[in-house]
Amino acid sequence: MNIGLDMMGGDFAPLEAAKGIRLFMDEYPASPCRFFLFGDEAPIAALLEKENIPPSHTTIVHAPQVIGMHEHPTKALKEKTNSSIAVGFQQLAKGGIDAFISAGNTGAMLVGAMFSIKAIEGVLRPTIATVMPKENGKTGVLLDVGLNADCKPENLNQFAILGSLYARHILGISQPRVGLLNVGEEEGKGNLLAQATYPLLKENTQIHFTGNVEGRDVLLDKADVVVCEGFTGNVVLKMAESVYDITRAKNIQHEFLERFNFEYYGGTPVLGVSKPVIIGHGISRQTAFKNMIAVAAKMIDSKLMDTIRASFTA
Repeated sequence: MNIGLDMMGGDFAPLEAAKGIRLFMDEYPASPCRFFLFGDEAPIAALLEKENIPPSHTTIVHAPQVIGMHEHPTKALKEKTNSSIAVGFQQLAKGGIDAFISAGNTGAMLVGAMFSIKAIEGVLRPTIATVMPKENGKTGVLLDVGLNADCKPENLNQFAILGSLYARHILGISQPRVGLLNVGEEEGKGNLLAQATYPLLKENTQIHFTGNVEGRDVLLDKADVVVCEGFTGNVVLKMAESVYDITRAKNIQHEFLERFNFEYYGGTPVLGVSKPVIIGHGISRQTAFKNMIAVAAKMIDSKLMDTIRASFTA
């Protein structure tokens, strides 16, 4: 499998990306992954040598331009066609790589995913998901977490399918329980969106819908997949990230709280597009890159995109 990495994206590029590759190779020595590295060739080559990454496992694709973190996504992709993100998506679209990872400009990654490889037929809107740690040691999925701030009930119904497939094939949950994030447990609660979404989820035979869940349930074992529109999901995600920052600042040590470290999970998958795209945090370091590679490899190996395609065709 061929995995592409934007070596120039993120605050610590390209060093931490190179270290992440080394970590992955150490942890998964039998992995068939070959890495296609997009960015400035000279410093990347020097780092590969420094990290003892064999040339037989990598191909450097020279991309001299960089899309900055605060550049306008569409404008930057159009004007910087030789940037590491643009060249990476060009390779992904034509089949040169099987997955693409970046900790660079999030907007550019989302625009590239939407317009370079496009949505799977039948998917109204792709979504971005995050995994959430549960107090009993298990892991759940929350989506959408920022791509779709305004949604229709049909969008949330599809997010439930996408999240369930991800939970089953990537997290290994055999029958994921789906919950609708709401302000109360009873049917009929919530705003117009929640009220209209509930019956769609209830009638959806492709998921195991268990009803509404409240904010206090997100970190408990009430559901494996929690569905909401991107505005609410992003607020929940950022609050969860702040938990880790606060515990570190106050030197509070606990196994559960350590799982709020975003590097533990790597990055955010874009679900509903035709090929695996993983978006990392701008401050990603080697552990995050290692875990992003692992998620991308699992998405390829499990043929998740084919499963999603078949589900929406049906």
